[in-house]
Amino acid sequence: MRELVETARRWVAEGRDGYLARPVTEQGFGPRDPAGAVLVDARGDCVGALYRGVFDAELVAEARLMAAGDTARVCEVSVGAGEAVEAKLTCGGQAEVLLQPLSAIPAEWWEQLGAGHGVALVTRLNEAADRAVSEVVRAVAAPADDAARRAAELLRTRRPGRDALYAGSGLVLVEAYPSEPQVVIGGSGELAEIIARQATLLEWGAVTVESAAEAEKVLGAHRDAACLVLLSHDPEFDVPALRTALALGIPYVGALGSRRTAARLRDGLLAAGVTEAELARVHGPIGLDLGARTPAETALTICAEILGVLGGREGGGLRDSEGPLRG
Repeated sequence: MRELVETARRWVAEGRDGYLARPVTEQGFGPRDPAGAVLVDARGDCVGALYRGVFDAELVAEARLMAAGDTARVCEVSVGAGEAVEAKLTCGGQAEVLLQPLSAIPAEWWEQLGAGHGVALVTRLNEAADRAVSEVVRAVAAPADDAARRAAELLRTRRPGRDALYAGSGLVLVEAYPSEPQVVIGGSGELAEIIARQATLLEWGAVTVESAAEAEKVLGAHRDAACLVLLSHDPEFDVPALRTALALGIPYVGALGSRRTAARLRDGLLAAGVTEAELARVHGPIGLDLGARTPAETALTICAEILGVLGGREGGGLRDSEGPLRG
């Protein structure tokens, strides 16, 4: 969705009749982008990715059928096994796709997405599914209803997600786009470079810092989405950087090193006033226990652990195993 911001703003400025399409319900298709969406217009232009474009022409046709004043249209789409192979989809499936004119999407939605903020869009459809009201939701301290509560839950996962709820007056689509993960790598070298490349492959941000002061500045700027990965083995760097990350509530905090190094780091953090409860949030030794040996494999285990923690599915970490660190 974030990649559509520039196009959506330009189409609105041009007065073009553009439409935003994204799934409400899905069955099948296999692994897919939870943030998949596409912009279409009546003359056939399509920007974005939804099911590898297999339904783009159909969505354009549906957009042309929208009556003046309609703020929503839900269309059913499906693809069989043979069509899936041709389109290079994992498998066939069915979906209900919501089309809305860009005029019905709050300008604030594109502003917040473009700024990289964590934000949710709650769209309430009437029973006929030809009228919809969309509202932007950010931090939700006290959710007023089920939709706001679900938006807050999805934002807390720090990964894009959608959910459809059914209320008395119709369907409610909740779309959440948390701030993109920012991997803050403390230290340099081959492993740091590979972690940065892996993060980029996952469409995360990545920055390398060389001092505790620099780490504090970057972590503070991205406190709701930063993931600290320390590689330095320098107590003058590691201890204050970790202490800052823990105090800020950074989503993921990890430090590379042997079990002996992890024990020394633990002692240093305790001496610096870090509590046992805070220490429990430090992933050290860092990474999932996948038997990694090479720098590339180690980077994979680290990014995999970050992914699990952000998605609330942490498991199999090296700190929880008792065998050798190298498989």
